Amino acid sequence: MIMKKLTTLGKISVIAVILCLVTLWFYPMWRIDLKAPQYPGGLTMTIWINDVKGDVDVINGLNHYIGMHTIHKADFKEFVYLPLTMMIFMGLGIVVLLLNRKIWYYVWAGIFMVISIFSFYDFYKWEYDYGHNLDPQAPIQVPGMAYQPPLLGYKKLLNFEVLSQPHIAGWFFIVAGAILVSVSFLEWKKRKAK
Repeated sequence: MIMKKLTTLGKISVIAVILCLVTLWFYPMWRIDLKAPQYPGGLTMTIWINDVKGDVDVINGLNHYIGMHTIHKADFKEFVYLPLTMMIFMGLGIVVLLLNRKIWYYVWAGIFMVISIFSFYDFYKWEYDYGHNLDPQAPIQVPGMAYQPPLLGYKKLLNFEVLSQPHIAGWFFIVAGAILVSVSFLEWKKRKAK
């Protein structure tokens, strides 16, 4: 039956997932690196669960010339609801551990997938808005040019090379998802084998 108890692996994985997600408060989730001839050392913007840091002021100064909006922590409602969402999710993990039923583990894993998909969509939308909704009075205008950084990977924007990738907490977030998917499959497979 689907109401069977979690295996030892299932219980350990709940703790492992929670520990992976705790890193969100100690390390950045994402980083965007920019490199150009005038900035040989490069510029970096790191995105945390509740803040944006790095060379943000320099990037804002450059973005002004091409008409992009300035980037400010206060403009992102995500920095309020994402920490709250992740704390609730980790709390639900404790509940799953206490209830000790596979069905609730599957539900918990499903919630994580929904949070992940929405988070990536929201990040993409943020990048799209910043890269496309440009000030028509900007000093530098290139007809038909948009400045949306890549969601993941490399892109050339004018004379800047841009690399977008997970940072430490982002990798732990990905590992948490991999654990949830793998263990859900193993728990289900073990149930089917009986």
